[in-house]
Amino acid sequence: QVETLKAKLLEQAQEISRLRSELGGTDVEKHRDLLAAENERLRQEMKACEGELRELQRQQQAPCRDCPHLQENAALQEQLSQLQREAEETRAKLVELDLEVQQKTNRLAEVELRLKDSLAERAEEEERLSRRLRDSQETIASLKSQPQQIKYIIKTVEVESAKAKQALCETQSRNQYLQEQVGMQKQVLKEMEQQLQRSQKTEAQLRAQIMMYEAELERAHGQMLEEMQAMEEEKNHAIEEAFSRAQVEMKAVHENLAGVRTNLLTLQPALRTLTHDYNSLKRQVRDFPMLLQETLRSARAEISQAIEEVHSTNRELLRKYRRELQLRKKCHNELVRLKGNIRVFGRVRPITKEDGEGPEAANAVTFDADDDAVLYLLHKGKQVSFELDKVFPPQASQEEVGATVHTAGVRREGSHLLLTLTCLSQVFQEVQALVTSCIDGYNVCIFAYGQTGAGKTYTMEGTAANPGINQRALQLLFSEVRGKAADWDYAITVSAAEIYNEALRDLLGKEPQEKLEIKLCPDGSGQLYVPGLTEFRVQSVEDINKVFEFGHVKRVTECTNLNEHSSRSHALLIVTVRGLDRSTGLRTTGKLNLVDLAGSERVGRSGAEGSRLREAQHINKSLSALGDVIYALRSRQGHVPFRNSKLTYLLQDSLSGDSKTLMMVQVSPAEKNTSETLCSLKFAERVRSVELGPVSRKAELGSWPSQEHLEGDSPGSAAPPGRGHASPSPGQLSSRSASIRRKLQTAG
Repeated sequence: QVETLKAKLLEQAQEISRLRSELGGTDVEKHRDLLAAENERLRQEMKACEGELRELQRQQQAPCRDCPHLQENAALQEQLSQLQREAEETRAKLVELDLEVQQKTNRLAEVELRLKDSLAERAEEEERLSRRLRDSQETIASLKSQPQQIKYIIKTVEVESAKAKQALCETQSRNQYLQEQVGMQKQVLKEMEQQLQRSQKTEAQLRAQIMMYEAELERAHGQMLEEMQAMEEEKNHAIEEAFSRAQVEMKAVHENLAGVRTNLLTLQPALRTLTHDYNSLKRQVRDFPMLLQETLRSARAEISQAIEEVHSTNRELLRKYRRELQLRKKCHNELVRLKGNIRVFGRVRPITKEDGEGPEAANAVTFDADDDAVLYLLHKGKQVSFELDKVFPPQASQEEVGATVHTAGVRREGSHLLLTLTCLSQVFQEVQALVTSCIDGYNVCIFAYGQTGAGKTYTMEGTAANPGINQRALQLLFSEVRGKAADWDYAITVSAAEIYNEALRDLLGKEPQEKLEIKLCPDGSGQLYVPGLTEFRVQSVEDINKVFEFGHVKRVTECTNLNEHSSRSHALLIVTVRGLDRSTGLRTTGKLNLVDLAGSERVGRSGAEGSRLREAQHINKSLSALGDVIYALRSRQGHVPFRNSKLTYLLQDSLSGDSKTLMMVQVSPAEKNTSETLCSLKFAERVRSVELGPVSRKAELGSWPSQEHLEGDSPGSAAPPGRGHASPSPGQLSSRSASIRRKLQTAG
């Protein structure tokens, strides 16, 4: 049959070759591949049949090696050999026990012989002693007639009887000992007999087990032979079934091959049609890559154009959005200016080494990427948002719109804490418009608020390399004055004071401990002034530095747990600008109040004690009074408690609607300071909602009341304490026509 299959496969291969030569083409190749696959399958089946035949022949010639009964027979034989080894070991143990019993029996016989000898010796000794005793009795009876001799003999017999008694006792003791030995040997003999009986019993049990195992082995051997015979029959039956199945499969293969031939004859016309269609499709496929590339090129061009249009539209929308945002801020600022709102700027210092390390030093403040007036504070797991007029992050650009980023390292220099803050030039860009309005005759107030160590003094004073708002304001004033020198004459005077423990002190006077009072001007204008407060005429930056250095030395600063150089007082820098227009005679008076408030602090955290505790209490009391004033102004109450504190009383002009006021709120981003930061930002929002009303310009027509206003001494020409003079009261408004006054107010 295998030869027949080979012949049919050869015929099929020849038929395929003939069809290939007749048809040709791709579809024919497909059918050829199908026939080749079918041919390969038939070849594999033939090989499988040949393998099965060889296996059956090998099984007929060789015994069944993998038979499970053979394996079981081998296991039983192994178990039988093991049992035989155990039986041999048991026999060896029995032989050893027999030898041991024989040895103990021999020892027992020897002991019995020694015991019999001992008993015989004892009997002989007793017999000898009995004879001696009888001899002694006879001797005593024969010597009764002789008293002296009898006495002697009795004595002698007594002596001899004592020795005999001693020998008798020894013999009895030895006899008792020998009896005990005999009893012990009998006990040992009894134990040996019991052990021998147990050994014989064990030997009988082992012999019974061996016989049982031999019977079981014989039975297993018989079962194994029966199973091997059954498996041989099953093997023959399986071979016959495999052979018949192979014949059936071969018949099916022949029938399948005949069907394939019939299908080939039937499909030849369809193959020709499919070949023609395939050639046509092949030509189309050959041209398809070029068409696809052209389509993709066109689609890419259209997509690129659409993307470019979208980008252009987005850029235009972004530009319009930014323009609208700037316009909204400008309109908002103008509305705030018209309403007289207090403008509020926020400033966040960076994390410093004083904040420590770990979770408490983590940054809790984030900023809005699109709005520079919004910041977010993470407090107790919740993010709180605050909106101010302007927010300065720890790192910002030098200019308002795109420039090089400038940052300063964290270090200590003198008594100034140099923080890594935004450049003061950028901060000053936001406030310089307020400063320049002081030249035009307006009152301006800028004060820094925040917890201790938040950077208020650095913002207001700065350092020599990066000056703060105070020096920059005066530098700007000098620059503006020089620009108007052709038409205007200006006089700039500077005063410095501090409020320490609710006492107002002059930082530029001869006696800094002297307490000053705040009073109303006697001219009825309602303005406040401080009699006896020293003023210095300044004409250059060098004069400014001397005044600042002189006043800074006298200001009270101490070390606390929160700040190494904590300001313990509220510092005020009062700059008065008086101008005279030489052509029209218009006289203006503007005042710039720069206030560095002492930092709010929690006594428990700062570790204040003694005088530091009293200072902290006065600072917190004055800041609380400032909060009460802000609340009263915000709620438009009829009575505003300005006189509750020297600080609020001195800032009454700046908070009562006749001044342009700006508050710089300084906050710390550290996690451990979030409570103080939250309080500061909430206070800033309340301040931002206060409306002070329109600001009036201080201008009048007339000449200077005294020439000393324009020609006062400067600190550079003499010692600072000796050349100060009291601040003059404001002059009266001239009685020009109402039309001129309206023009001046419109110009303001």
